[in-house]
Amino acid sequence: MVFEQNIALGIVGVWLLIITIILIWLFSFFRHLTRVAKTDDIKKLLDKLIEKGNNNTVEIEKTKKAINQIINEGMGHVQKVGLIRFNPFNEIGGDHSFSLAILDGGDNGIIITGLHTRDRTRIYAKQVNKGKSDLELSTEEQKALLKAQRV
Repeated sequence: MVFEQNIALGIVGVWLLIITIILIWLFSFFRHLTRVAKTDDIKKLLDKLIEKGNNNTVEIEKTKKAINQIINEGMGHVQKVGLIRFNPFNEIGGDHSFSLAILDGGDNGIIITGLHTRDRTRIYAKQVNKGKSDLELSTEEQKALLKAQRV
C-alpha cells in the first residue's frame, strides 16, 4: 500500500513538474513578447497582430489576382517560335528557304514561309488556331509548328 502511494505521489510530482515547466515557458514567452512590443497590454498587442494578419491576407489576395492577370495577359504574347530552314529546289544550293511558326501560349499564331529561288523570294503566311491551320501545311511548315509547340 505504501509502495502504491509512493508511485501515485511520484506521478503527481512529475505531472506538476511538467505543468510548471510549461507555465514558466509561456510566461517567459509572453514577457519577451511584451518587452519587444513595448506595451503592457497584451490584448492590444494581440489585436494589432490580428489586424496586421488580416491586412496581409488582403494584400496577398490582391497580389494573387495581379499575378493571375499577368499570366492571362502573357498567354496572348509570343511564347513559342519554331524555325526550319530548307532547300525546296535542287538547282539552288543552300537552305535559303524557311518556315517560321510564331505562337502564343494557346498555340494561336502564324506560320510564315519564304521560298527562295534565283529570281525572287515568295512569302506565304498561314494562320494557326489552337495548334491547327485551316489551310494545308507543307512538311516544313508542320515541322516548324511542331518545333514551336515543343518549346
